[in-house]
Amino acid sequence: MADKVLMKGNEALAEAAIMAGCRHYFGYPITPQTEVAAYLSKRMPQIGGTFLQAESEIAAINMVIGVASAGKRVMTSSSSPGISLKSEGLSYLAGCDLPALVVNVQRGGPGLGGIQPSQSDYFQATRGAGHGDFHMLVLAPASVQEMASLVFKGFDLADKYRMTTMILADGTMGQMMEPVSLDMGEVQSYDKSWAVTGTQGKRRHNIVNSLSLLPEELEQWNIARYERYHTIEENETMVEKFMADDAEIVVVAFGVAARVARNAIVAAREKGIKAGLIRPITLWPFPKKQLRDAAKHAKAFVSVELSMGQMIEDVELSIRCARPVLLCSRVGGMIPTPEEVLAKIEEAARTGGDEA
Repeated sequence: MADKVLMKGNEALAEAAIMAGCRHYFGYPITPQTEVAAYLSKRMPQIGGTFLQAESEIAAINMVIGVASAGKRVMTSSSSPGISLKSEGLSYLAGCDLPALVVNVQRGGPGLGGIQPSQSDYFQATRGAGHGDFHMLVLAPASVQEMASLVFKGFDLADKYRMTTMILADGTMGQMMEPVSLDMGEVQSYDKSWAVTGTQGKRRHNIVNSLSLLPEELEQWNIARYERYHTIEENETMVEKFMADDAEIVVVAFGVAARVARNAIVAAREKGIKAGLIRPITLWPFPKKQLRDAAKHAKAFVSVELSMGQMIEDVELSIRCARPVLLCSRVGGMIPTPEEVLAKIEEAARTGGDEA
């Protein structure tokens, strides 16, 4: 068994990026993710890597595009308003089919909002990361261990499918400390024959570009990209289940909300309510099949979120509204208590069967 060390989530994430072979980081400080940049500003020079605090978030994401074009593992991180500034660059990464890792340790909004944890960037990450038709792989850690392991996984998925992976954490995950194993295994290698690395007169020039002035060509690019997305949906969806196999009330939650929900589910079981948890680890692709299967035996669902109700739409779409879905949420930096989640589970148990 690998030794564990006590680390803050942001720092575990940063060290895992190094272990995954990332040697280039470009970012800009913003609470509650500043420790990522602070940690890498010390570590990157020690290993011959590149750390650069850019003049803005916009500059940082464009530097990511440059390094990704050369086929190197590269990362940037920010928090909610900073990710908004990176949105044009995220679209360019998708249009160029470039792998990169982007970290969003979310804070409350809209606007500057506050510095406390939130999950209200769910729509931005899963639907509107930038202009045009594209997706990012979106991974949602629920522990400091996953802050590390999903970074390692995220780089692999980005290289495998030539697309951006986003780690969508919340302020709690970034700031909390837990024991973590940094034994991530071997770094895998992927074909980078597409990269702009200089020809040495031995091959044709590679061109990394998102521009196509021919409508027929651009259409085919988009169709091919979505065929790849379908493959990802089939093969890369990740969930964790907790007491869900016989659950009549299925709670759906991610990140810190899922940790709270587990306590509420245990309490519900003690009261004789068959509650269970489905925790999406991939927010895109969303675990539609797992929720559809759960709807065959569930009376109702409860979506627990740190937003005004964003993921609930994906829950409803996944089950085709076959069962009622209740929302349990807090916003503005507030986190639902286990008692609040339990109350919503009890409400679902009272009314779910009649409404289904």
